[in-house]
Amino acid sequence: MSGQTLTDRIAAAQYQLTGSDMARAVCKATTHEVMAPKKKHLEYLVSATNTTNVNIPQMADTLFERSTNASWVVVFKALVTTHHMCVYGNERFIQYLASRTSLFNLSNFIDKTGSHGYDMSTFIRRYGRYLNEKAFAYRQMAFDFTRVKKGADGVMRTMTTEKLLKGMPVLQTQIDTLLEFDVHPKELNNGIINAAFLLLFKDLVKLFASYNDGIINLLG
Repeated sequence: MSGQTLTDRIAAAQYQLTGSDMARAVCKATTHEVMAPKKKHLEYLVSATNTTNVNIPQMADTLFERSTNASWVVVFKALVTTHHMCVYGNERFIQYLASRTSLFNLSNFIDKTGSHGYDMSTFIRRYGRYLNEKAFAYRQMAFDFTRVKKGADGVMRTMTTEKLLKGMPVLQTQIDTLLEFDVHPKELNNGIINAAFLLLFKDLVKLFASYNDGIINLLG
């Protein structure tokens, strides 16, 4: 389906009636339209995470609810939106994800409605694992490897040996899980997977920078 479905419109209207603009924005960002989440909805959600009275758990829980949809489009967009919030939103968002005992349960996800859905399901399962690992790494280290300061006076360069020996395997696992996404150029054939790839690529660059800092610290 290329446009918003009746289900999308009803869901958005329900959130509007309950007065939850934030949940409505999540719904709007994760419609059945085969395109990346719209910038205006992502910007609204990012802005919301920086508001002191925002309900971060409700935002995250609405995204988790959207990730239980049967459509690969809605689920993939829920993952992209979650990742976008981790990267650009207030750190309180990923802190909440890290505090949860369970996150995305997509290891068996498959959309059998068509060959394209079947193909995208593979990347959804891999993407879900990466986001779970990203949150787990935060829980282990109490910081996000992609967001910490890099360079000579950065976190990984100035970390104690004891904490470094704990952190490097966690960082390596996060990198390995990201690389398992393993998408080829011909598979970047829609706006949703392209948006996911861009976020993953940016994460990878920052993770390698942290890893490099950690190795330099260990060798030193």
